[in-house]
Amino acid sequence: MDTENTKASPRTGISAVPRGVWALGLVSMFMDISSEMIHSLLPVFLVGTLGASVALVGLIEGASEATASITKIFSGWLSDKLGKRKLLAVLGYGLGALSKPIFPLAVTPFEVFGARFADRIGKGVRGAPRDALVADLAPPSVRGAAFGVRQSLDTIGAFTGPLVAMALMLLLAGNIRAVFAWAVFPAIVAVLLLVFGVREPRSPSGAHSAARPPIRWAEVRGIGPAFWGVVALGVVFNMARFSEAFLVLRAQDAGLAIALLPVVMVVMNVVYSIVAAPAGSLSDRIDRRVLLIAGLACLFLADVILALGDGVASVLAGVALWGLHMGLTQGMLAALVVDTAPGHLRGTAFGLFNLASGVTMLAASILAGVLWSAFGYRATFLSGGLFAALALVGLVVLMRRMRRGRRPQ
Repeated sequence: MDTENTKASPRTGISAVPRGVWALGLVSMFMDISSEMIHSLLPVFLVGTLGASVALVGLIEGASEATASITKIFSGWLSDKLGKRKLLAVLGYGLGALSKPIFPLAVTPFEVFGARFADRIGKGVRGAPRDALVADLAPPSVRGAAFGVRQSLDTIGAFTGPLVAMALMLLLAGNIRAVFAWAVFPAIVAVLLLVFGVREPRSPSGAHSAARPPIRWAEVRGIGPAFWGVVALGVVFNMARFSEAFLVLRAQDAGLAIALLPVVMVVMNVVYSIVAAPAGSLSDRIDRRVLLIAGLACLFLADVILALGDGVASVLAGVALWGLHMGLTQGMLAALVVDTAPGHLRGTAFGLFNLASGVTMLAASILAGVLWSAFGYRATFLSGGLFAALALVGLVVLMRRMRRGRRPQ
């Protein structure tokens, strides 16, 4: 009897995450090494080398993320319709790799915008199918852990990339363009690893035929109110969390040397990677919204410290809290999408969620850049803190109402 119970009990925890999810995490890691070698230096390259304003940086970053999100809705639906999530992921990662050589050749901010546009199109093509593929590979008992593992490996790449960029800046006498050129190689590794290292599970016959074009709004409404609540939560989150480019510019303003600016992304992503997988595993055992509340509180504190603190040490403290908030929230939001969306519309659900979040990121980043240009960095981070506080209060009130609704009358 004990043996039968043991066999019937599903394995849980990080050790039970399927090998394919780990491979997808490594793909994300190598692509993020490439991307962060560029992104950790891109804001200062735009402002210092190409003469862009902070407001233009906000527009470029926000528009790029919004483009990625708009693309995700179509790639998510297409992955549901075709049942070929890996193919779309390969196309997306391939486009991201092809965009990398443009950065070292750019001579105006508009060429950087073009490269960022292509890179984010690639992210949009791959993002929803990849997340849906993680959900396809992982059983429900380890769903939170699976998303946490992928996100954790992704962020290991996100802090390794800036470390490599810093080392190359020292070796290459501060030649930012040369650093950008070296970023091509890990992107190629990511594409090869995806092609040869990930096997897509077979979907049941006809399982993908139920998917509907994203313009059929009757189907979109049919996803259910629980999912739309998660979308609303993601929108508020992203108004409070604008582009990380402003963290790099804040560190430069505080006096950090240009060659050491990538340390900002290192600090943020080290904390992010340490927290993401354990938080994802914990979310399989407790209410995921508790972790979201903790993450919002960290984001509020980060914004306050970045707005009011003086010196490099206070900026890095705020950046560390920013990374803690990311680790506590990003995998949770993805898992909540899976929890609340029908299985046959999972890719579409990720597309819709990322569409709403990305458009909000565009608004938040533009607002952040305009406030910085007009009133300085304090206005930017204080506005972010205000949105974080509003989201925190709203989430607490929502949870209390839901608990009251479950009480017997």
